[in-house]
Amino acid sequence: MNQKDLETVWNAIANDEVFSIWYAPGSKWNIPIFKAGEQATFTLMPSSYNDLKKEESMTMKFTIKEVVQNQKFSYYWDSNQILFSIELSSEPDGTRVEFNQEGFAYSLANLNAYLENQELPYS
Repeated sequence: MNQKDLETVWNAIANDEVFSIWYAPGSKWNIPIFKAGEQATFTLMPSSYNDLKKEESMTMKFTIKEVVQNQKFSYYWDSNQILFSIELSSEPDGTRVEFNQEGFAYSLANLNAYLENQELPYS
């Protein structure tokens, strides 16, 4: 749960430059057109949170499945058709952010810190 409003949280997801800051710091999202059917790439760089060697990187291609402003962003990893989805919902104390996959606790903690203008805990 983040204490920011839906639009503020959505903007941290819908802007690939900002998404790159908190999602996996040091790695890079490239989302030229933020709409369903469009292509995106994510270049994962080595960190203490993955198994990549120092000079390695891993570029993944995605197809955007759905974009519902201030509500949902979903995308398929093209090589294995895994669907990733980020959903937002307004709550009395702020905005709930949910991933449909396990393993995003660090990214969510970073998003919260980013939105509160604090140092990212997992960078």
